[in-house]
Amino acid sequence: MRLDYRQVLPEATQAMAGLERVVRESTLEPALRLLVKLRASQINGCAYCVDLHTRHATDQGEDPQRLHLTAVWREAPVFSARERAASPGRKR
Repeated sequence: MRLDYRQVLPEATQAMAGLERVVRESTLEPALRLLVKLRASQINGCAYCVDLHTRHATDQGEDPQRLHLTAVWREAPVFSARERAASPGRKR
C-alpha cells in the first residue's frame, strides 16, 4: 500500500512542487527530465511512479527501447553521454 504523503505530510507536496518548478526552469531538456524521473522512481522502488513516468515519456514520444533500458542506462548504447551523466544512482 502506498503512503498518501499529501495527507500525512502536506508540506512535502509543497516542497516537491517547488523542486519541480526549479527543475522545469533548468537547462535540462524535457525528455531528459522524464528519463531522470523514471530512473529515480526505479531506484526508489515505486511501481506507481515508474508507471506514471513511463506513460508520460511514451506520451511525449520517447522510444520504448530506451524506456526498457533505463535501469541500465549507464551502459546502454542508446543513451548519449549527457543522458548517462544525468543518471541518478550509485556510480560503480
